[in-house]
Amino acid sequence: MQSEQQYIELYRSQRALIHQHGAAVMNALRDAAADDFQRLGFPSRKVERYRYTDMQTLFAPDYGLNLRRLDIPVNPYEAFRCDVPNLSTQLFFVINDAFHGASQPKNILPEGVEVASLKAYAKDHPDFVAAHYGQLAQCADDAVTALNTMLTQDGLLIHVKRGVKADKAIQVINILRSDVALMANRRVLIIVDEDAEATLLFCDHAADDLPFLTTQVVEVFVGERASLQLYCLEETHYRNTRVSNVFVDQQAQSLFHHGNIILHNGTSRNRLDVMLRGEGASCILNGCVIADKEQHVDNNTLIDHIASHCTSNELYKYVLDEKAVGAFAGKVLVRPGAQQTESQETNQNLCVTPDARMFTQPMLEIYADDVKCSHGSTVGQLNEAALFYMRQRGISLREAKTLLQQAFVGEVIEQIALVPLRDRLRYLVEKRFRGELNKCEGCKLCK
Repeated sequence: MQSEQQYIELYRSQRALIHQHGAAVMNALRDAAADDFQRLGFPSRKVERYRYTDMQTLFAPDYGLNLRRLDIPVNPYEAFRCDVPNLSTQLFFVINDAFHGASQPKNILPEGVEVASLKAYAKDHPDFVAAHYGQLAQCADDAVTALNTMLTQDGLLIHVKRGVKADKAIQVINILRSDVALMANRRVLIIVDEDAEATLLFCDHAADDLPFLTTQVVEVFVGERASLQLYCLEETHYRNTRVSNVFVDQQAQSLFHHGNIILHNGTSRNRLDVMLRGEGASCILNGCVIADKEQHVDNNTLIDHIASHCTSNELYKYVLDEKAVGAFAGKVLVRPGAQQTESQETNQNLCVTPDARMFTQPMLEIYADDVKCSHGSTVGQLNEAALFYMRQRGISLREAKTLLQQAFVGEVIEQIALVPLRDRLRYLVEKRFRGELNKCEGCKLCK
């Protein structure tokens, strides 16, 4: 319990300070979350959903925390220049775990779309936030969620009101910035009301070459007949540790499309739980992982078919080089009464070197008799016949490998509906496979 004890003692000794810099709605859940965290402790590898990542080791180092909410000396509007050409997004920033509102250029959001600091919004609209905050992310079942709920002091709120269709994508840049090794606990609350539509792009960057540990808990509510596209792109560095839990609630006839692209990281552990509560709801989950050196990427998903006539389609692809380790565990649960369910789950992986390791565990658990469900996984190496064919036509071995790897992950990239983002990712993926830095002209963030 050594890893847990430092956080328990921290909360006990700094409880008043943490509450002082948080909103009442968030503070109301802290003590119960602390009790849950102390009871649970960090999960061991014996816990099914954490069998591929050593959580005790990840949280053992003594990271600093900005509990006093000191201003971070960075102007992201000057530092960040990685705009996707022609995307024309509404741009917002989160510095470590706090919404950045200082000197912010005026974003002209459509009427009915709100993007704000979670803490500030909770103070102004406590009843609305209380009706959503902590409703999906249950601390009693997960130690990381409990730890985040116990310590988080700010984050991001995005609310798209009933019937509003946001014509521009909302881009949120999460920047890690510090002079010392830092732990950031970020909270995100996304509510898309009935008949509303939105596209969100979250990008993670690290501005400093220091050890960072981020916990992130995202709660997503997709109302009846609503549509949400949520794309997440991680481009940090090898000293970064990121543990993210995303919980999604879908109502009838809603559509949720999640794309998770990891191009650069250190250790990433992502949990994604999608609950299809309303009849006729549909979800699409896509993931692309490119890892080398000793990077570690663990994606764990649950698609919970609660209502009937729902569909889900999941595709995750990994390319692992050198001594990288990948893990994918995806479970599709079809509950009693969820008839006419259609679900397909696929995980495909390339291990470029003999030292790369991939662990894959696709699962189906079905309690209804009128369903169409399939799942499968593959782990292999580059096709030797294809390499030979390309080399016979004058293509170098390195170039042939790059082309085959690009083609392999291209199926995931092509599913991104945002065309300028899709084009940009093709370019970044090619640069990544060629071992070139992904630093865009004028950008100081991508190390």
